Amino acid sequence: MINTPSSTPWLSIVGIGEEGWTTLTPVAQQCITQAEILVGSDRHFALIPPVAAPEQWRWGSPFSATIARILERRGQSVCVLASGDPMCFGVGSLLAQRLPLAELQILPAPSAFSLACARLGWALPEIETLSLCGRDPALLNALLYPGAKILALSADSSTPATIAQQLCQQGWGASHLMVLEHLGGSQERIVSEVAETWSNPAIAALNTVAIECRASDGARYFPPRLAGLPDAAYHHDGQLTKREVRAITMAALAPCPGQLLWDVGAGCGSIGIEWMRSDRRCRAIAIEQHPQRLQFITQNAIALGTPNLQIVAGSAPTALDGLPQPDAIFIGGGVTVPGVLDRCWQALKVGGRLVVNAVTLESEQLLLTEQQRLGGELSRVAVQRAEPIGRFFSWKALAPITQWTVIKKA
Repeated sequence: MINTPSSTPWLSIVGIGEEGWTTLTPVAQQCITQAEILVGSDRHFALIPPVAAPEQWRWGSPFSATIARILERRGQSVCVLASGDPMCFGVGSLLAQRLPLAELQILPAPSAFSLACARLGWALPEIETLSLCGRDPALLNALLYPGAKILALSADSSTPATIAQQLCQQGWGASHLMVLEHLGGSQERIVSEVAETWSNPAIAALNTVAIECRASDGARYFPPRLAGLPDAAYHHDGQLTKREVRAITMAALAPCPGQLLWDVGAGCGSIGIEWMRSDRRCRAIAIEQHPQRLQFITQNAIALGTPNLQIVAGSAPTALDGLPQPDAIFIGGGVTVPGVLDRCWQALKVGGRLVVNAVTLESEQLLLTEQQRLGGELSRVAVQRAEPIGRFFSWKALAPITQWTVIKKA
């Protein structure tokens, strides 16, 4: 089938590199010169010759306010200037989420990642990538493993030092940092140092950081997307879904990229954190009422590279009011509280998964009743670990878990 645009594009998004105007295609140059409204930063405007656009806007704060202004001028000839590829952690993807593709004309330049790989001889599909522009540097923690190669878009000249500090705190101070400045331009330069001996050299505001990960003694790392991190990875007060049960629970939840999880009675946050670690696009909300456990959730989310885990302080079902509709729900505690299970089932999307772990007879009885009403599968999980008894070892049983997994049909 051939798709034909239903309307003429009114919004152009032009990616522009360090060499500016001379590297743009004739089509991109025409989009800029014929625009009624031209949007960009001071740096972008400095890369093009003076133009006669009736209106020239600089990006404001918050960023979303300028996006809203652009959408208000729908139908007028608007051109947005972006750095490199606007669809790579750029404004292009934000606008594409809000407008039909037929109304857009997107003209990318090479991304900073592509240029960095060309300079370093790295294969882009084998690289971990992230943006630290307006994002928590703790995101880096989820990508650390021996031999990893990471490319990070910097917010400004201070970002490389922040990355070096973050690596040292996590036991990765031996990692090699390469800061690539002004990629694709006449001022291009690479500054290379080891994280633990970072000397805070003068760095250009426009830079990309390449990291070759090398673990120091005692480095903490857990492979990305691993289900069932060691129990010792978490700060907790005993309210922790144990590693073996956690791995089984994550398999039952079956996260898909971009999906949202409610972790109800989150304890130390382990299920929500591992849900988000399964894919960078996954989102989770941890609902917990205990003050100390709320602190544990925050600490664990940062340490394990999921600082964007949303934390809701309160008890279900009241604390669930107003939350976005989830694709999956895990209830790890409080299932016998009146209204919790009904509220969760009502909120769950059609096709979504509900997984409940029970340890008490009362909660098991409830799960049996609900399984007979709504269907799904009941499983019994019993784990034993070998532990020393004097000079010998013996099996010590963990508390058995009854797990109910059900998919909402309608």
